[in-house]
Amino acid sequence: MFALPPAFEEKMKKILKEEYPAFREGYELPRKFGLRINRDKITPEEFEKLAPFELTPIPWVDNGFYYGENDRPSRHPFYYSGLYYLQEPSAMTPANILPVNPGDKVLDLCAAPGGKATELGAKLHGKGLLAANDISGPRARALLKNVEVFGIPNSLILNEVPAKLAENFPEFFDKILVDAPCSGEGMFRKDPDTAKAWKPEKPLECARMQKEIILRAADMLRPGGMLLYSTCTFSPEENEQMISFLMKERPEFEILSIPERYEGFASGRPELIEKEWLPSELWEKDIFDDLTEEQKISLKNCVRIWPHRMGGEGHFLALLGKKDENGKLPEMYFYTGEEEALRNETIPTVKAEDPLKNVQKEIRKEKKGKKNRKGQPSSGELPTGKKSGDLMPFITFAEDLKVDWDFSRVEVRKGQVYYVPAESAAVRGLVFLRNGLYLGEIRKDRFEPSQALAAALKKSQYRNTIDLPADDSRILHYLKGETIGIEPEEAENSKGWQLLCVSGYPLGWGKLVNGLLKNKFLASWRLS
Repeated sequence: MFALPPAFEEKMKKILKEEYPAFREGYELPRKFGLRINRDKITPEEFEKLAPFELTPIPWVDNGFYYGENDRPSRHPFYYSGLYYLQEPSAMTPANILPVNPGDKVLDLCAAPGGKATELGAKLHGKGLLAANDISGPRARALLKNVEVFGIPNSLILNEVPAKLAENFPEFFDKILVDAPCSGEGMFRKDPDTAKAWKPEKPLECARMQKEIILRAADMLRPGGMLLYSTCTFSPEENEQMISFLMKERPEFEILSIPERYEGFASGRPELIEKEWLPSELWEKDIFDDLTEEQKISLKNCVRIWPHRMGGEGHFLALLGKKDENGKLPEMYFYTGEEEALRNETIPTVKAEDPLKNVQKEIRKEKKGKKNRKGQPSSGELPTGKKSGDLMPFITFAEDLKVDWDFSRVEVRKGQVYYVPAESAAVRGLVFLRNGLYLGEIRKDRFEPSQALAAALKKSQYRNTIDLPADDSRILHYLKGETIGIEPEEAENSKGWQLLCVSGYPLGWGKLVNGLLKNKFLASWRLS
């Protein structure tokens, strides 16, 4: 029988009562494996036609699938092209429920390794801003990789404490997700080592951190915005009690009802904030007395995911709204526009009037010693004070990109070229790993495109492409960093930079010379 800490079992018997035997038996069932489709690159319907795995839709996640334990999706080329993210099914729920729409400014405060951040970024379809933060440096680097694999161009990857972020971003974000560090009780079946390391004091230790995190997040949310708080634990002090604490400390917040609740979702438990459940080490005994009856009842709007009721591990989530200046709560709104059009515009396709012409004019003027007499830069022009000659290698490369660049957003930092988000963010004084899309590096008089740029492009946005099927053995050799042979009819151009695609989806760069594609796939991303 699956071993559980005795103190944990006693607590769960008290919470679940007559439901506890079914909960306990659930630990003898095998765990579920899930993958979540990158909705910015492909639809679930399109992926089902391509996928080599046996997939079953996850009922409560519109772009999630179960896959078989014997499948190996982490070694398939589609994984490296960013078509999906491997994620525990219940953990997909918070980012799926938070109603992020193109143009929003979104913060994932405790984001590593990126499961929820990649979904939030995909929902933006390249419009607005995704700020993803983690306090751990190594975890933030893993977060950066996953965001880049997903091809999210409008991201800001941060490595800061919440207090420092709150100083820079007061009431700045439209939507915030707080997947708080927790005692992990809901993941015991998935990770037995977590159960072995659990101790009765762990929920209290985590709750002390969560109090600081949730208040800082609340202060970064604009009036009229939404905050999604989640944990993967069952402890009341980390769940219903934490939401009650927020409502007491920030009375402008109310719990919103989640639309289209899946039948397996269990409601939050208002009785778990009664005095018998309040640990004196964490809360004053009367801390929740000031809550109104309506506030207490509203805790039923929270969601508990129990592993014996659903095909996933344990989770808790609460969707909260922050009242605006008129005392109104935000309305639930989910974008229902043309997904295909948005996917094609993550980096907008070039318009009829090529913006490169404007930039090339500026370069010619500089060479003649003339100054640009225009005022603020428009789309396609270089910002005031930027030497367009410094960008010439990138400009030359960009002639093969069918992209509507706004060159006022292109920055060069120590030879590295970035495309910063249109939504500006106050990053001065903050530790960040990336601000925008890393385009590549200028080395002497040549430009080398980045892996991140390849992931962010659509096949139609680069002139020279090579498209191979997923079962072509050369794809695996390429992913391992090897040079591969290309037949003349497989390349649109016989030499130079090529965007290698797998079944129509970009994988990475290579340089074609005499029928051989020299491998430029990023070493740290390679298949081992």
